[in-house]
Amino acid sequence: MDRMYRVLAFWTGIFSVMFYLGHMHTTSLIFLGQTGFFALLSYLKLSERMYIYIFGAYLTVFFAGFTYWTTFMMVPGAGGH
Repeated sequence: MDRMYRVLAFWTGIFSVMFYLGHMHTTSLIFLGQTGFFALLSYLKLSERMYIYIFGAYLTVFFAGFTYWTTFMMVPGAGGH
């Protein structure tokens, strides 16, 4: 299970670089933070159950934040032209 957290760290790192190259610096920093979080967790040698609990908590926080952002912060019809 710890290897899957290294895979998550790898892909969030790739996303961070791509967002940086796309001049989306805030999003790049968010994904860089997630990369560090996943990489740190991957070396803690926790039990598989604990890794699942942490991932469930991570998804809960992400979906709550994403729902808040899309509901209250995004401007409807703003295409970004």
